[in-house]
Amino acid sequence: MILWQLFISYLKIGFFGFGGGYAMLSLIQNEVVVQHEWMTNAQFSDIVAISQFTPGPIAINSATYVGYTVGVQGGGEWMGILGSVIATFAVCLPSLTLMILVARFFLKLKGNRWVEGMMKGMRPVVIGMIAAAALLLIWPQTGGEVPEEERNFVDMWSWVLFGGVLVGSWRKINPIHLILGAGAAGILIYYVLGW
Repeated sequence: MILWQLFISYLKIGFFGFGGGYAMLSLIQNEVVVQHEWMTNAQFSDIVAISQFTPGPIAINSATYVGYTVGVQGGGEWMGILGSVIATFAVCLPSLTLMILVARFFLKLKGNRWVEGMMKGMRPVVIGMIAAAALLLIWPQTGGEVPEEERNFVDMWSWVLFGGVLVGSWRKINPIHLILGAGAAGILIYYVLGW
Protein backbone atom coordinates (compact mmCIF):
# COMPACT_ATOMS: atom_id res chain seq x y z
CA MET A 1 0.00 0.00 0.00
CA ILE A 2 2.72 2.47 0.94
CA LEU A 3 4.69 1.70 -2.24
CA TRP A 4 1.57 2.40 -4.31
CA GLN A 5 1.08 5.74 -2.50
CA LEU A 6 4.74 6.53 -3.14
CA PHE A 7 4.35 5.73 -6.84
CA ILE A 8 1.19 7.86 -7.21
CA SER A 9 2.70 10.79 -5.27
CA TYR A 10 5.86 10.93 -7.36
CA LEU A 11 3.92 10.34 -10.57
CA LYS A 12 1.87 13.47 -9.72
CA ILE A 13 5.07 15.36 -8.94
CA GLY A 14 6.53 14.26 -12.26
CA PHE A 15 3.43 15.30 -14.22
CA PHE A 16 2.90 18.67 -12.59
CA GLY A 17 6.46 19.70 -11.74
CA PHE A 18 6.76 22.31 -14.47
CA GLY A 19 10.00 24.24 -14.32
CA GLY A 20 12.14 21.42 -12.97
CA GLY A 21 14.10 21.23 -9.72
CA TYR A 22 13.29 24.15 -7.48
CA ALA A 23 9.81 24.62 -8.89
CA MET A 24 9.05 21.00 -7.91
CA LEU A 25 10.05 21.51 -4.27
CA SER A 26 6.68 22.90 -3.23
CA LEU A 27 4.94 19.92 -4.85
CA ILE A 28 7.32 17.45 -3.21
CA GLN A 29 6.96 19.15 0.17
CA ASN A 30 3.17 19.10 -0.12
CA GLU A 31 3.08 15.36 -0.92
CA VAL A 32 5.78 14.22 1.50
CA VAL A 33 5.24 16.51 4.52
CA VAL A 34 1.66 17.80 4.31
CA GLN A 35 -0.43 15.11 2.56
CA HIS A 36 1.19 11.86 3.71
CA GLU A 37 3.24 13.08 6.72
CA TRP A 38 6.06 10.71 5.81
CA MET A 39 8.53 13.18 7.33
CA THR A 40 8.75 16.54 9.07
CA ASN A 41 9.57 19.88 7.49
CA ALA A 42 13.01 19.78 9.12
CA GLN A 43 13.70 16.33 7.66
CA PHE A 44 12.51 17.59 4.28
CA SER A 45 14.95 20.50 4.52
CA ASP A 46 17.75 17.99 5.12
CA ILE A 47 16.67 16.04 2.03
CA VAL A 48 16.77 19.21 -0.05
CA ALA A 49 20.30 19.94 1.20
CA ILE A 50 21.46 16.38 0.45
CA SER A 51 19.74 16.45 -2.97
CA GLN A 52 21.53 19.69 -3.80
CA PHE A 53 24.89 18.40 -2.67
CA THR A 54 24.73 15.13 -4.62
CA PRO A 55 25.05 15.08 -8.42
CA GLY A 56 21.87 14.97 -10.47
CA PRO A 57 18.49 16.69 -10.60
CA ILE A 58 16.93 17.58 -7.26
CA ALA A 59 13.61 15.85 -8.03
CA ILE A 60 15.28 12.53 -8.83
CA ASN A 61 17.66 12.73 -5.87
CA SER A 62 14.86 13.56 -3.47
CA ALA A 63 12.64 10.82 -4.93
CA THR A 64 15.37 8.26 -4.34
CA TYR A 65 15.97 9.47 -0.77
CA VAL A 66 12.29 9.79 0.17
CA GLY A 67 11.46 6.44 -1.44
CA TYR A 68 14.19 4.73 0.54
CA THR A 69 13.20 6.41 3.81
CA VAL A 70 9.50 5.64 3.40
CA GLY A 71 10.24 2.07 2.32
CA VAL A 72 12.48 1.42 5.34
CA GLN A 73 9.77 2.78 7.64
CA GLY A 74 7.27 0.48 5.95
CA GLY A 75 9.24 -2.76 6.09
CA GLY A 76 13.01 -2.67 6.29
CA GLU A 77 16.07 -2.42 4.07
CA TRP A 78 14.73 -4.23 0.98
CA MET A 79 11.50 -2.21 1.11
CA GLY A 80 13.68 0.90 1.23
CA ILE A 81 15.54 -0.10 -1.92
CA LEU A 82 12.27 -0.97 -3.67
CA GLY A 83 10.74 2.33 -2.49
CA SER A 84 13.66 4.32 -3.89
CA VAL A 85 13.42 2.55 -7.25
CA ILE A 86 9.64 3.05 -7.44
CA ALA A 87 9.74 6.76 -6.48
CA THR A 88 12.62 7.48 -8.88
CA PHE A 89 10.90 5.63 -11.75
CA ALA A 90 7.59 7.39 -11.04
CA VAL A 91 9.08 10.89 -11.06
CA CYS A 92 10.97 10.18 -14.34
CA LEU A 93 8.13 8.45 -16.19
CA PRO A 94 6.04 11.54 -17.09
CA SER A 95 9.07 13.50 -18.33
CA LEU A 96 10.32 10.62 -20.43
CA THR A 97 6.89 10.01 -21.95
CA LEU A 98 6.12 13.69 -22.59
CA MET A 99 9.58 14.44 -24.03
CA ILE A 100 9.25 11.60 -26.53
CA LEU A 101 5.84 12.95 -27.60
CA VAL A 102 6.81 16.64 -27.52
CA ALA A 103 10.08 16.14 -29.38
CA ARG A 104 8.15 14.85 -32.37
CA PHE A 105 5.88 17.87 -32.58
CA PHE A 106 7.75 20.78 -30.99
CA LEU A 107 9.95 21.56 -33.99
CA LYS A 108 6.85 21.74 -36.18
CA LEU A 109 4.99 23.94 -33.66
CA LYS A 110 7.92 26.09 -32.54
CA GLY A 111 6.68 29.23 -34.31
CA ASN A 112 3.02 28.64 -33.46
CA ARG A 113 1.56 31.61 -31.58
CA TRP A 114 -0.55 29.33 -29.33
CA VAL A 115 2.49 27.34 -28.23
CA GLU A 116 4.56 30.49 -27.68
CA GLY A 117 1.70 32.06 -25.70
CA MET A 118 1.47 28.98 -23.50
CA MET A 119 5.24 29.02 -22.87
CA LYS A 120 5.18 32.73 -21.96
CA GLY A 121 2.25 32.11 -19.61
CA MET A 122 4.10 29.31 -17.82
CA ARG A 123 7.25 31.35 -17.05
CA PRO A 124 5.71 33.40 -14.20
CA VAL A 125 4.20 30.22 -12.75
CA VAL A 126 7.64 28.62 -12.58
CA ILE A 127 9.07 31.69 -10.82
CA GLY A 128 6.15 31.64 -8.36
CA MET A 129 6.69 27.95 -7.61
CA ILE A 130 10.40 28.52 -6.98
CA ALA A 131 9.55 31.39 -4.61
CA ALA A 132 6.96 29.19 -2.84
CA ALA A 133 9.57 26.45 -2.40
CA ALA A 134 12.00 28.95 -0.89
CA LEU A 135 9.37 30.22 1.54
CA LEU A 136 8.40 26.68 2.56
CA LEU A 137 12.01 25.92 3.40
CA ILE A 138 12.82 29.10 5.33
CA TRP A 139 9.52 29.63 7.15
CA PRO A 140 9.90 28.01 10.57
CA GLN A 141 7.37 25.39 11.56
CA THR A 142 5.69 26.53 14.74
CA GLY A 143 3.06 25.32 17.10
CA GLY A 144 2.78 23.59 20.43
CA GLU A 145 2.49 20.12 18.88
CA VAL A 146 5.77 20.38 16.93
CA PRO A 147 8.75 19.25 19.04
CA GLU A 148 11.77 21.57 19.05
CA GLU A 149 14.00 19.10 17.17
CA GLU A 150 11.44 18.78 14.35
CA ARG A 151 11.09 22.49 13.67
CA ASN A 152 12.73 23.97 10.64
CA PHE A 153 16.45 24.69 10.54
CA VAL A 154 16.22 28.48 10.37
CA ASP A 155 18.13 30.34 13.06
CA MET A 156 20.37 33.44 13.19
CA TRP A 157 23.37 31.58 11.75
CA SER A 158 21.28 30.21 8.90
CA TRP A 159 20.48 33.80 7.90
CA VAL A 160 24.16 34.75 8.13
CA LEU A 161 25.13 31.83 5.87
CA PHE A 162 22.25 32.65 3.51
CA GLY A 163 23.39 36.27 3.27
CA GLY A 164 27.00 35.27 2.67
CA VAL A 165 26.07 32.85 -0.11
CA LEU A 166 23.67 35.38 -1.66
CA VAL A 167 26.41 38.03 -1.77
CA GLY A 168 28.85 35.44 -3.11
CA SER A 169 26.39 34.53 -5.86
CA TRP A 170 25.98 38.17 -6.87
CA ARG A 171 29.76 38.49 -7.01
CA LYS A 172 29.81 35.44 -9.30
CA ILE A 173 31.82 33.20 -6.97
CA ASN A 174 31.89 29.61 -8.20
CA PRO A 175 28.84 27.74 -6.74
CA ILE A 176 31.03 24.77 -5.78
CA HIS A 177 33.18 27.08 -3.66
CA LEU A 178 30.05 28.55 -2.05
CA ILE A 179 28.68 25.09 -1.19
CA LEU A 180 31.98 23.90 0.25
CA GLY A 181 32.45 27.18 2.14
CA ALA A 182 28.93 27.01 3.61
CA GLY A 183 29.52 23.39 4.65
CA ALA A 184 32.80 24.31 6.36
CA ALA A 185 31.15 27.31 8.05
CA GLY A 186 28.32 25.06 9.27
CA ILE A 187 30.80 22.61 10.80
CA LEU A 188 32.65 25.48 12.48
CA ILE A 189 29.54 27.26 13.77
CA TYR A 190 27.41 24.31 14.89
CA TYR A 191 29.89 21.64 15.90
CA VAL A 192 33.28 23.16 16.67
CA LEU A 193 32.02 26.33 18.39
CA GLY A 194 28.69 24.76 19.44
CA TRP A 195 26.58 27.83 18.68
